[in-house]
Amino acid sequence: MASTPQLLGHLAGSTATASLSVTPVSGGGSSKVRFLPATAQRRRVVARPRAAVSGAEKEKAKSGDKDERVVQVHSAEEFDGALQKAKNRLVVVEFAASHSVNSKRIYPCMVDLSRTCGDVDFLLVMGDESDATRELCKREGITQVPHFSFYKGTEKVHEEEGIGPDQLAGDVLYYGDNHAGVVQLHSRADVEALMAENSGEGGKLLVLDVGLKHCGPCVKVYPTVVKLSRSMADTTVFARMNGDENDACMDFLKDMEVVEVPTFLFIRDNKIVGRYVGSGKGELIGEILRYQGVRVTY
Repeated sequence: MASTPQLLGHLAGSTATASLSVTPVSGGGSSKVRFLPATAQRRRVVARPRAAVSGAEKEKAKSGDKDERVVQVHSAEEFDGALQKAKNRLVVVEFAASHSVNSKRIYPCMVDLSRTCGDVDFLLVMGDESDATRELCKREGITQVPHFSFYKGTEKVHEEEGIGPDQLAGDVLYYGDNHAGVVQLHSRADVEALMAENSGEGGKLLVLDVGLKHCGPCVKVYPTVVKLSRSMADTTVFARMNGDENDACMDFLKDMEVVEVPTFLFIRDNKIVGRYVGSGKGELIGEILRYQGVRVTY
C-alpha cells in the first residue's frame, strides 16, 4: 500500500475477540438511510449526487483535479468492468444516495483515502441516480446507505454499513494487504518457511497475527500490528494469516488450537513459546516485549 501514516495515526485498538463462527460485522452508530421505492424517488433522481459532488468538487479544487481517483459508475456493466480491471487489487465501493446526509459526510474521507492508498481502487454508486443503479444495488443486496463493499478478484470479501471515517480507514488498511512490514502467509508451507528463516543464531521473534476476513476486532488491531512491524523491525518479524482464506489456513488454525480471533502466536526457534488472544494495543505490546526478553510490569 502507498503511504499510510495518516491512516495509522488515529486508529485505536479494541479488547474484543471473535469466535471462529464470526459473521460479517455491521457498522457503528451512524444513522442509516433506506432506499425509497423508485416511484417515490423520481423527483430525487439527478445525474450526480449534490451531497457527494459538493464534497468532491471542494477536494478537486484543492488539488487541481489531478488526485481525484474515486470513479463513479452508472450501471452494472461499468461496475463489473471495474472489478475485472482491478484483478487482485482491493476495490472499495461506496453505495450512496443523494438524500443521505451520512453519504455526504463520508465521501470526503473516500477522496482522502483514494489519494493515500495508491494500490486500492475506489468506486462510487449512487443508488437513486437511475433505474440502472437501483437494479445494481438490488443485485448486490444493498438496502441501506452509506454501504461499503470490499472486493478482490471480483469476490466480495467484506462489507459494512453506517461506519465513520476511522472505521473506513481501518478497513482499507486491513483488506489492502500490501504492507511491506507484515509478511502475508497463505499456507502452512509459508509459515514453516518463515519459521526456518528466523531460527537459530541471529533469528528474530516471530509474531503471527491469526484472524478472519470478517472479524471486527482483527480489523481494529491491525493498524497497531503495522506500526509495530516498522518500529520493531530489528528484533521482530510480524506476519498475518486469515484462517478463512482457504482450507489449508483453516487446518493450520485447528492444529494450532486457535478457537478465538485475533490470536497472536509468538514463535522462536521453530517453537510456539506463547500466545495472546485479544486486540488490546497495550496488552499486545506488553506480550511482545515479554517474549523479546524485556521485563514488563503490569
